[in-house]
Amino acid sequence: MSSYRSLARNRDFTALWVGATVAELGSRVSLFAMPLVAYAMSGSALWAAAAEALFLLGMVGVLLPAGVLADRCHRLRLMRFSLGVGALLYASLVAAGVAGALTLPHLLGVALVSGVVTGLFSPAEYSAIRTVVSQEELPTALSQQQARQHVAALVGGPVGGALFGLARWAPFAADAVTYALGWLLLGRVHTDLSAPPRGERARPLREVAEGLRFLWGRPFLRVLLVWSPAANLAINALFFTALLRLVDAGFPAWQIGLVEASIGACGIAGAIVAPWLIDRFATGRLTVLVAWSFVPLSVPLALWNHPVAMALAASVGLFLNPAGNAGVGSYRMAITPPELVGRVQSTMQFTSMLTMPLAPALAGVLLAGLDGRDAVLALTALTALVALVPTLSRSVRSVPRPAQWPRLAEQVPDPAPVAVG
Repeated sequence: MSSYRSLARNRDFTALWVGATVAELGSRVSLFAMPLVAYAMSGSALWAAAAEALFLLGMVGVLLPAGVLADRCHRLRLMRFSLGVGALLYASLVAAGVAGALTLPHLLGVALVSGVVTGLFSPAEYSAIRTVVSQEELPTALSQQQARQHVAALVGGPVGGALFGLARWAPFAADAVTYALGWLLLGRVHTDLSAPPRGERARPLREVAEGLRFLWGRPFLRVLLVWSPAANLAINALFFTALLRLVDAGFPAWQIGLVEASIGACGIAGAIVAPWLIDRFATGRLTVLVAWSFVPLSVPLALWNHPVAMALAASVGLFLNPAGNAGVGSYRMAITPPELVGRVQSTMQFTSMLTMPLAPALAGVLLAGLDGRDAVLALTALTALVALVPTLSRSVRSVPRPAQWPRLAEQVPDPAPVAVG
């Protein structure tokens, strides 16, 4: 595709994407290994869960202030600072592990702070992408972001497990190296990624509110603020329920692992064709299609509790998901003023992720009160109810193909000024 060829010639985007990809691969390895190390050290499933929970808490907790920083500070320096701190954090675990002095508080502390630096990186990266690529290249650039996430998810578990088998500290050594490599690669970005010039700055809380006001003031983005967290809750609870049913039925771990592999592979394939889909279908219609795609696919999960059923349902559903995410994300970035991209991105990401920790709890409650089939059907009904949100919204359905976005962007009024206090 011409957009892929264009991005391949964009050296700054390539350096940015490769550097972030290398770091994310290492991060997925450590995120997989941290609960295993915590369990090996404590013998407690609670502490194992706490390792991952602290990482997510740190990441989500810093997103809103990270958006302010991304709109205030030099984005490249912010990203390199994040990767540099991450490399030092994981190196400290390696040093302690080699010396036989690794403790559970040390591990949990690194989990929390590494989540913070991950959350710090994300809004700055999206702001940088908006600067280094053209509007025409945005859908392909964000599709490549989707592909990166699926590749990292696909290989992170197996590599993390293999390294953990060598030594408890080995996964963290890999992450320290990948963060350092990412730091070096980002140094090859030459575009000026300093924050857009602005007048007097408001207090941080008011700057966060400015990003939220921009989202809430645009009907399409306002619908996303409601739909995204609801969809994340329903769909994650649905597939978590299906996964628990497989475990309860006694299917071997290798079969369940193949389900994860097939999901990752279809996600990568979907990310590859996403620019083609985004270019040829109206973004609003594509969003509605993605919203409904999981509903018919989930019915076989209720009728057939088998890894093959889950692999087919999740894989086909996630094939369209990268196009939906990249299309919506590209349109959002295209209509957002450059000085607001960090805050808009962080607010959207924060809102979308708020409900994700509730998904396992919802799955557990339903499985405790219903049999497996009825629990899946209940979540299928919830997914359909949530899909009505974008379906019934004219502001979503009317978003056209990317070629017509510039006309819409011209109609978006500037954000209201914020009083300095």
